[in-house]
Amino acid sequence: MSFIKSRKKIVSSAIASSLSMIAVNAVAEEQVIQLETIHQEVAAEKEPSLKVDNSANKKFVAPLLDTPKSVSVISKQLIEDTQVTTLADALRNIPGITLGAGEGGNPNGDRPFIRGYNSESSMYVDGVRSATSQNREMFAVEQVEVTKGSASAMGGAGTTGGSINMISKVAKAGDSLEGSVAGGTDNYQRITLDGNKDFGNGIAARVALMGHHNEKAGQKDGAEYSRAGIAPSITFGLDTPTRATLSYYYLKSDDTPDSGVPYWDSATQTATGKPLNAKQGIYYGWEDRDFQKQENQIGTLKLEHDLTDDLTISNTAVYGKSKNDYVWTQPDDSKLNIVNGQVVRRANTRITDTDTFSDQLSLAGKFNTGALKHSFNTGVEYSRQESDKGSYNLTDLGVTTTTLPNGTPNISASKGCSGLTGSTSNFWCTNAYQPNSRDPWLGSIAASPKASTTETESTGIYLLDNIELNPQWLLDLGVRWDKFETEQTIHASNTKYASDSDFFNYQAGVTYKPLPNGSIYASYATSANPIGVDAADGSEGISVPGRNTTEEQAQAMNNLKPEEVRTMELGTKWDLFDDRLNLTAAIFRTKKTNTRAADTDGFTRNIGETRVDGLELGANGNITDKWAVSAGYTYLDSEIVDDGAGTNDGNQVQNVAKNSATLWTTYDLTPAFTIGAGAVAMDKVYGDAANTKYVPGYVRYDAMARYNVNKNVDLQLNVNNLTDERYFTKAYASHYATEAEGRNAVLSLNFKY
Repeated sequence: MSFIKSRKKIVSSAIASSLSMIAVNAVAEEQVIQLETIHQEVAAEKEPSLKVDNSANKKFVAPLLDTPKSVSVISKQLIEDTQVTTLADALRNIPGITLGAGEGGNPNGDRPFIRGYNSESSMYVDGVRSATSQNREMFAVEQVEVTKGSASAMGGAGTTGGSINMISKVAKAGDSLEGSVAGGTDNYQRITLDGNKDFGNGIAARVALMGHHNEKAGQKDGAEYSRAGIAPSITFGLDTPTRATLSYYYLKSDDTPDSGVPYWDSATQTATGKPLNAKQGIYYGWEDRDFQKQENQIGTLKLEHDLTDDLTISNTAVYGKSKNDYVWTQPDDSKLNIVNGQVVRRANTRITDTDTFSDQLSLAGKFNTGALKHSFNTGVEYSRQESDKGSYNLTDLGVTTTTLPNGTPNISASKGCSGLTGSTSNFWCTNAYQPNSRDPWLGSIAASPKASTTETESTGIYLLDNIELNPQWLLDLGVRWDKFETEQTIHASNTKYASDSDFFNYQAGVTYKPLPNGSIYASYATSANPIGVDAADGSEGISVPGRNTTEEQAQAMNNLKPEEVRTMELGTKWDLFDDRLNLTAAIFRTKKTNTRAADTDGFTRNIGETRVDGLELGANGNITDKWAVSAGYTYLDSEIVDDGAGTNDGNQVQNVAKNSATLWTTYDLTPAFTIGAGAVAMDKVYGDAANTKYVPGYVRYDAMARYNVNKNVDLQLNVNNLTDERYFTKAYASHYATEAEGRNAVLSLNFKY
């Protein structure tokens, strides 16, 4: 809490300083005009738009219009319009993505599901995997690219339902300065600054800064978020054949996390159905006990050399460190305490320290073989990740919540509420309908930081090639081989579990262009999901359920093969209205075989199968000079085809919304005044494979108004969840769901020079 209080002072001081700076610059009119001229020369290459034509990921060897794959891009303009500050908030602009919840074994952090498949280990920063458990910020992100469908030929292991790639703000040509100072309801405070300086002689430097604090909208004495970050970079050799960029990213957060709402069916008095029908904004957390502290660092060195005008060799080396430590309350409904009006404040804990190193060497460019035109990218990638996982032991009145050797909380040691109330349980029990987050914590917390260590090592070789047969026909081909090794050590017993696999993946697509501004395509792509793909820093895990002896566990792991995924897709893309608006449509099937599932003898084997059939529609860009739109709709028909020895065959896949839609649109009423409105709609989502626990469907509405004070400064008001709808964003499989924020408003002063 001291960190949060200090951040409030820092943010408040920064707001005052920035306002003073803006006022001084506004007076210095000649200087403003000079800076604006430079800014216009640099930005003239591309006007801000909700439409993005090319991926910043060089593995996309053709424009998005000619790529036989569904790709959704959250543009810089959409980020600014909606004022989203986290990746989780940004992803709500894309239909077909749901968010999963975490606890102790499944870490509390970003856990997106793309087209119904877990993608927390398929997160990338500038094309390099960055899959550690964390809550990601947007202050240093230029845009977000979501690739949908199997994509291991491009991304390697995982990428079952797709992947998420965040494009960083790095040094560039030209001088620019922009930022934002914002305040709002629920003690919202935020300041960002992004400055780029071109020193000439091919050298430029850039730094992005951020300070943030807010309380969860609609919650009293509840969740609270505070974070600060910096992302400097420097580039040498701009506009020369040889370029080098050195960048660093740092984000530190200190939060009081949200505790969620337990499932409860009052008719059957069981912990099933939808979340408890309690007041909106209810909070079961324990302020004296709960915290989540994260620290993430990424250092990157990228070298590029143009061998010819059409051939570039590059190497990107990345080293990262990630920490995710927390103790937070999960409202435990497992003992049916709500019958007595009570909820157990079960403690979920985790201590994770992860080090990663990745290196990517690639050769990209264009060449011709006779009449065939090739645009290609080929390369070699290596990565190594080591993750130490532990937890916290909590002791109170002789009752101890311990951890299992692999770092998972021992739930059976949690305190119950049978015959107890708040004070007689030392406040481990709280009222189910009127909890008190300020109850005193009378116990002790001790760290057990290294229960297990998991190491993964991956090597991949790939070739991607887009071949223009003639102006109407394009062929897209890709192949990749990966070797993936993982080993987990349980330190208490010195037990080791290991898995070693190698696999090929490929993609093939054909695109027909009836007109230069349109394409019709068909594609087929594969993915492979080996055991331990998240290096135990996610929900995949590495040890498998089944027999308890070391020999049997080890044998079970050695026998498990990577899960296999296939995506077939047929779609079309069109640029209309002088290429200002992009329309897309696609139908697809994703099928996952060799799914890990429990067999009749208790062992986990590759015997399961799931399937998702779907339809997607999208529109992004400008309908007129004044009217911009970003809209999408996704229909997902999912089925658990084979649950192994389970009884869930035929059920809907968990974390899948059958129907989902998004809309964001803005209109320039005058050259100085813009209004915007948006909506997000989603069907109910099941949290478990048995389809007994779910969060209801909802529709949320947002609005925005922006006034340009002058050519450098604007004022923007965003009001989110206009109708104060009570809805839930995450459905956990067993115990709880996460309630969304209530109505909130943010007023920001934005400047660009």
